[in-house]
Amino acid sequence: MANLKSTIQQLAKEFFSETVETRRHLHQNPELSFEEYETSSFVKQKLDNLNIPYLTMANTGVVGIIKGNLSSDKVIALRADMDALPITEVEGRMYGSTKPGIMHACGHDVHTASLLGVASILQNLRHTFGGTIKLIFQPGEERLPGGASLMIKEGVLENPKPTAVIGQHVMPFIEVGKVGFRSGKYMASCDELYLTIHGKGGHGAQPHQNVDPIAIAAEIISALQQIVSRVADPRIPTVLSWGKIIGNGSTNIIPDEVYLEGTFRTFDELWRTEAHQKMLKMANGIAESMGATCNFEIRKGYPFLVNEPNLTNRSRAYAESYLGTENVVDLDLWPAAEDFAYYSQATNACFYRLGTGNKNLGIQSAVHTPTFDIDENALEISIGLMAYMAVKELEV
Repeated sequence: MANLKSTIQQLAKEFFSETVETRRHLHQNPELSFEEYETSSFVKQKLDNLNIPYLTMANTGVVGIIKGNLSSDKVIALRADMDALPITEVEGRMYGSTKPGIMHACGHDVHTASLLGVASILQNLRHTFGGTIKLIFQPGEERLPGGASLMIKEGVLENPKPTAVIGQHVMPFIEVGKVGFRSGKYMASCDELYLTIHGKGGHGAQPHQNVDPIAIAAEIISALQQIVSRVADPRIPTVLSWGKIIGNGSTNIIPDEVYLEGTFRTFDELWRTEAHQKMLKMANGIAESMGATCNFEIRKGYPFLVNEPNLTNRSRAYAESYLGTENVVDLDLWPAAEDFAYYSQATNACFYRLGTGNKNLGIQSAVHTPTFDIDENALEISIGLMAYMAVKELEV
């Protein structure tokens, strides 16, 4: 199609206001992970209006199917997540959350609204391309085991089997009008750590009669950091952080136990497994040597996310063509985690960043905060670019 870019840009303008309206509706009606029943019904209604067939997966997940009219066996998938977070939004927004304590603070409303906008564009263009596009509306990105893993188990990457999965995520630290890409490893694996140290409590003035779990917790925390700084290959980024410590004693009361929660993240699966074994052995050894016992659960989470180089390089080229080279930026390694990583471990995948920030308007808050918001002009870029990338990738 000779004027594909201009055609899609025009369609993006036409569907922009509807996409904004959709995003605001979703933002006002957030739902937590694996509870996206209203959102799922809303997505299905939109697909019905577009005459796009779909099926349900992972209870609340929806997979729409768009088939081009031209002859081609090529299949690609586009993914959006739908769940919100247990965060109370700041007051005063006309499209603020109507559900106390629940907020779309990670932009999944943007992702879902965008993919519906992309569906509108592609459905209008299906006479111009061949192949099949799967629209993956996925639940539960924010909570283990991750909706992506469940949808893969239920066959989202089969019948038909896509050769590529493309996803996007808002990025408030990139200005609206720009997008970011990184080839190869991009985001970290993520494991949850739950540690309980069982000692013997008593009077703080008689520590010799007690087994102090607070002192033992301090030893374990310090020692486990040696795994990061002295055992890990320095070429493999590794993070170990503790975010919760509960030792319910008092100024002169040593408690019976201390409870900790933390996270372990890295970019190499072999090292990840080795580190788990070393952490368990070290924590148990320190506790035993000091007269205590410990229960240490490492809850394995998402794997690391890798962007397949060929697909990512092509996707970046599509973005440069659509937006201009000056509006496509490089991304650094990021030790946050994303369950899109499951797709990237199963097939060729590209996960890129959509700029949604606007310094002049004060739209700079990070995701997962009560003040997070976007410059909604990003939605026109979002729907147009992803539609353009999809059609171009079908031509490969």
